[in-house]
Amino acid sequence: MARADASADPERSGNKDANGGAPADWTIAVPPEARGGLLSVGNFDGVHRGHAAILSELKRLATKRGVPAVAVTFDPHPVAVLRPEFAPALLTTHDRRAELLRAGGADAVVRLPVDRNLLAHSAGQFFERVLLGAFGAVGVVEGGDFRFGKDRVGDVSTLRRWGRPHGWTVETVDAVSIDDAPVSSSRIRALIAEGELTAANRLLGRPHRLAGTVVTGEGRGRTLGFPTANLSELDVLPPAPGVYAGRTTVDGVTYPVALHLGPRPTFDAGPPTAEAHLLDFQGDLYGRRLAVELLDRVRGVRAFADADELKRQVRADVAKTRQLVMAAPQGESG
Repeated sequence: MARADASADPERSGNKDANGGAPADWTIAVPPEARGGLLSVGNFDGVHRGHAAILSELKRLATKRGVPAVAVTFDPHPVAVLRPEFAPALLTTHDRRAELLRAGGADAVVRLPVDRNLLAHSAGQFFERVLLGAFGAVGVVEGGDFRFGKDRVGDVSTLRRWGRPHGWTVETVDAVSIDDAPVSSSRIRALIAEGELTAANRLLGRPHRLAGTVVTGEGRGRTLGFPTANLSELDVLPPAPGVYAGRTTVDGVTYPVALHLGPRPTFDAGPPTAEAHLLDFQGDLYGRRLAVELLDRVRGVRAFADADELKRQVRADVAKTRQLVMAAPQGESG
């Protein structure tokens, strides 16, 4: 593939010293299987239904051209580098995102490490160094609102203009709308933060999943007759405080889960906890990583008069959890 002539377009010329762009020696390693492909570049947080539509078109067009379909993800989120105080809580870890992107049709997934050097790339430098140089791309498939380069000055029309001499395929995919509003990661985050798991899961196209490491707790659930796995170091955005119905897989067996998130006002005013009661499970989970698919909210958090009243409520929560899990479509878990 011919390289673009950076000097032919003022927007695509120069180095950091000349125009305040990225360092001239900036590089990124791209695996061979991701070179020469059709790309889709983005955050892809959540890999929701809107992303699924882009991946489907990416795969279709890549197959037509006989090249790999490559998803390129920013990690960490650019806002976490530029304005850490405003960084969004994530819906998926990078590893989970890569897994979902491959399941959605990507032949290769490449993590694009985000730092200030990457974000200093002008639109021209990003096109020249990243898309053409590092990836040897033959085109892109993006949403209509795609922007790239410092200050987000590049868009799809820019790519069409710059890609034309290289025989690029440049296609856009319309936003997917549900309930008269576009599906977006920010919309899903807002729903999860409000505890609206059913609505969030509709936009995701699958249950929201969070994972944590099982640590030693106070054993209070066991004394009530409902032992719990206390989860630490939750990896993604948890929903609003409450009790949630979910499911998890341990050693190949899927179990319903009643998950309590938040404070425990009946007993103390300590820090919020994440406590998972696995229905019908017998065994030791300490030190293991447990991933829970969240299906629906059972109730909010409230204080009870005593342990007996709490026990009656937990029994009802468990029954409701079993009912919700049995009624939910079967899907991936673990």
